[in-house]
Amino acid sequence: MSDGANLGFSLAPAVDGVLEGLRSFVDSEVVSRHERQRDLLDDPRQRYGADGLYTPAVLEQIRQVRMASAAAGYYTMFVPSELGGGGLGSEALYRVWEDLYHHFGPQRWLMSSAVAHWARGPSHVLGHASDEARRTALPGLLSGDTSMCFAMSEPDAGSDARRMRTRAEPDGDDWLLTGSKIWVTNGPYAQYAVVFARVEGGGASGGISAFLVPTDSPGFRAEGSIRMFGDIGSDEAVLHLDGVRVGPEMVLGEIGAGFAIAMAGVASGRIYNSARAVGLARWALETGIAYAQGREAFGKPIAAHQGVSFPLAESAMEVHAAHLVGLNCALLLDRGHPATKELSMSKAFSTEVAVRAIDRVIQAHGAIGFTNELGLADAYHAVRKARVADGTSEILRRSIAERLFRGDLDL
Repeated sequence: MSDGANLGFSLAPAVDGVLEGLRSFVDSEVVSRHERQRDLLDDPRQRYGADGLYTPAVLEQIRQVRMASAAAGYYTMFVPSELGGGGLGSEALYRVWEDLYHHFGPQRWLMSSAVAHWARGPSHVLGHASDEARRTALPGLLSGDTSMCFAMSEPDAGSDARRMRTRAEPDGDDWLLTGSKIWVTNGPYAQYAVVFARVEGGGASGGISAFLVPTDSPGFRAEGSIRMFGDIGSDEAVLHLDGVRVGPEMVLGEIGAGFAIAMAGVASGRIYNSARAVGLARWALETGIAYAQGREAFGKPIAAHQGVSFPLAESAMEVHAAHLVGLNCALLLDRGHPATKELSMSKAFSTEVAVRAIDRVIQAHGAIGFTNELGLADAYHAVRKARVADGTSEILRRSIAERLFRGDLDL
């Protein structure tokens, strides 16, 4: 599949240069690291310690990629210009992540540290930070030396975030945060956490407020890693806050206005996951097409058998449609359209399409499709988790239906 040649509308030419330069950077900084340090980066027994956390050597590799990318100007390209970043918009965000996963697949996983993800690195969320908080946190985050995490979900408050129980209680001018968070990506390793907590009497959104919390604060603890799909480690953590003291300068935005900040962050995650899903689906389809053309059964390439070729053709139709939906959504956002319904459509459709596409490619490969070396299982795990992250497919359908019944019938 070519890049943009099958699109009937124009995209920003300036982004083309960004994609070309970023691919070159990933080749030199990421692919080369994976080739030189294959055992450390690709063998889970060396990547993770007995506690399921990245080993210090792996964390150093991640930090080095972040810092090299920041020095090259790629890491912070989506950070607002007023925070010291490149200020690129949604079209660029979608195209960059789609292109990276399409060209490099799931196995060069250090690649995800080459660009600041909204929940792990500096992002527009920090546009709500005070001048003092920016002076404290931004230099390290912008340089890639430090990282952050986004602590919103709780054991009893996942999709229904308004049920969260973590509370922030005033203590003089300070706040004391108490509660637990779950599914916190980068939680075991971050130097800062964006923590959402309920303030009694804090406003119409249930008093949900946002705080930028140093993770070395007394009373702050990250509990191990949450292991999934049989893996021996992960970067997902449970966070515990026991009377963590936060100064007034670390409040993000206004007290009681945290829910809107959270939803703006989640919206960025939906663009990212839409793009990642399409990129991985395209990578998988190209892998499957090449294999089907070279593998023979019953006297001819398996590509000549409809049982193989038709499922791949079906997914090609779906992935093309998902790609167009995602690009259109990004363009709407850049034009100032809220695109609430369209963003929900894009994330739900793209992740579901990608799961089907990768599963069909695995089936076309037979048993070899399950092997670690091929990487299809890694891609499947990534997009299957994305069907839940940043809004489950069911929550997104609920949002779409609500918009439809309010009269938003533009399709």
